[in-house]
Amino acid sequence: MTTRPIVQIAGLHKYFRRGSEQIDVLEDLTLEVPEAEFLALMGPSGSGKTTLLNLIAGLDQPSEGTIVVGDEVISGMSESQLAKWRTRHVGFVFQFYHLLPVLTAYENVELPLLLLPLASAERRRQVLTALDLVGLSDRLWHRPGQLSGGQQQRVGIARAIVTDPTLIVADEPTGDLDSKSAEEILNLLVELKKGLNKTILMVTHDPRAASRAERVLHLDKGRLVRESTPFESRGAVPPQVADPGAFTRNGDAMSREHVTPARNVEE
Repeated sequence: MTTRPIVQIAGLHKYFRRGSEQIDVLEDLTLEVPEAEFLALMGPSGSGKTTLLNLIAGLDQPSEGTIVVGDEVISGMSESQLAKWRTRHVGFVFQFYHLLPVLTAYENVELPLLLLPLASAERRRQVLTALDLVGLSDRLWHRPGQLSGGQQQRVGIARAIVTDPTLIVADEPTGDLDSKSAEEILNLLVELKKGLNKTILMVTHDPRAASRAERVLHLDKGRLVRESTPFESRGAVPPQVADPGAFTRNGDAMSREHVTPARNVEE
């Protein structure tokens, strides 16, 4: 049975104007992303991969073409509509974490929930669940300056999943980490993808990071030039989606039943 696309892009074109000159960033791009896929986007600097990620995440609007996420045509939304849509449907993971230094891990993860109509008890339950899943239940009240880089990125991932979004978008999530911490973050993304059955879109320059995805799209000069499947090329077996009973929804919320959280390793 074919998995239905969660992202559908047709005839996508993004350009900027510099005086009378038109600078094309993405050209005539058509793409489908199945639900629950871990997709990596690769390409040289200026290839358009981050622009594509931003368009799918509703941070920017295309010059031409359509972008459909789920059942919603986000390419036709206004900026205010996109802001509301992002709150419910997109979790962001950044290279440099973007944590507020004066807030604790708990408070940083809680921030996206403050935009939603949730009672304080429900917010607390979702924050504790998210931090438990990334292995930071013992770091709730630590501020970013008291955490290692790998731990800060795990707080960032907890913040990304706390609203139970449709998409998780990660822009160079291991780019600021040492190799050991990067491997732990990639392991965590794979486990969360399998357990939560989420769609993850990751931009990376690192072939080792891309090899953890199920499919890699290569961009150059604003066009898709190649597609590869890391597990096939390595002769390995791709990871299977975990038992959907491992995670259940409680209304609009996320709850955990039978998944072992990530270990908290001091980096």
